[in-house]
Amino acid sequence: EAPVIQITLFLTSIAIRCFRWKIYVNLRACMKASFLKYTLHFKRPGGTSRGVLTQKDTYFILLEDQDRMGIGEAGLFRGLSWDDVPDYEIQLERACRALESGETEPWNAFSAYPSIVFAMEQALRSLEGPDPFLLFHENPFTTGESLPINGLIWMGDLSYMKQQVAAKLAEGFTCLKLKIGALDFQEELGMLREIRREFSAGDLEIRVDANGAFPSNIALERLKRLSELHLHSIEQPIRAGQPDQMAELCARTPLPIALDEELIGCLETESKSALLGTIRPQYIILKPSLVGGYSGSEEWIHLAELYESGWWVTSALESNIGLNAIAQWTSTLGVDRPQGLGTGSLFTNNFDSPLEVRKGRLHYRSGKPWDIQKIYKICT
Repeated sequence: EAPVIQITLFLTSIAIRCFRWKIYVNLRACMKASFLKYTLHFKRPGGTSRGVLTQKDTYFILLEDQDRMGIGEAGLFRGLSWDDVPDYEIQLERACRALESGETEPWNAFSAYPSIVFAMEQALRSLEGPDPFLLFHENPFTTGESLPINGLIWMGDLSYMKQQVAAKLAEGFTCLKLKIGALDFQEELGMLREIRREFSAGDLEIRVDANGAFPSNIALERLKRLSELHLHSIEQPIRAGQPDQMAELCARTPLPIALDEELIGCLETESKSALLGTIRPQYIILKPSLVGGYSGSEEWIHLAELYESGWWVTSALESNIGLNAIAQWTSTLGVDRPQGLGTGSLFTNNFDSPLEVRKGRLHYRSGKPWDIQKIYKICT
């Protein structure tokens, strides 16, 4: 197995370099680059096992080259992103200077800043596209092919969570993702049982996300209880950074496990391979803002397939600008399982866009314009 892994790692590194080169080959050093900060406000507080979210800061890298504009979102996630560091804005300024300089591979110095790498990739594709919001030429998403997505159920009291479930089912979702781990476990089991009594596994796919909330010594027993409800999977049952315990869980679990936070901060090809080779998860969750953009995500995909792990893509509470960039790329991957891309309606001050959720799918309404005036206003 070792020689196969080594060859695959080498080919993967070449593929990632080629992927990045494609979006850089026409870049001219005379362009101007800048960044700005923007704060997104939640319509209703979003509860997770790590706390309640009421707002989220995000950043945009802006490129100008004669009459063309490019924009990319650096979706920093406070308290979770590997690059949530005090000098983050200094690094964004460095990234802008690197882009302006015409360096052959300007992202090489920013591997420790996954969200900045992603913003650079987006901005360059945006600049080179037919318009700033078409990042992939004739991609299936913007030419009429919608993406299946899960409905996200935030933590709260049982009454609120049940209200969310009822609303998502009425909207036509056939896959729900529930945040668990903050309430009493028996109460959460009771709620899941109620859903299952009304909707079989054939009618409704249920995923749960513990965000690392389960103690390691009782996690397996909880997974056994959850598996009785015919769930699809559980994300990150125990906190990240315990590879041996997670490996044992993945080997013994009756419920498929998806790694999420475990991937954050794992930046080198060899360390990614070692992580998947040790843990052997059933799935991994790819959040481009947290794992190094398109190129970092595609590297994870290559390695996941090597180790026979499944995967899907999830947004990380970006604005519609970042969500659009993720959705277009995701559509090029030929996905068929529901993706985690339904977060565009969470904010009061998001940007009006062609993105629209209907009947459990994310659509791109090509006849609906982007709110260019609002975007231009924050950029000037």
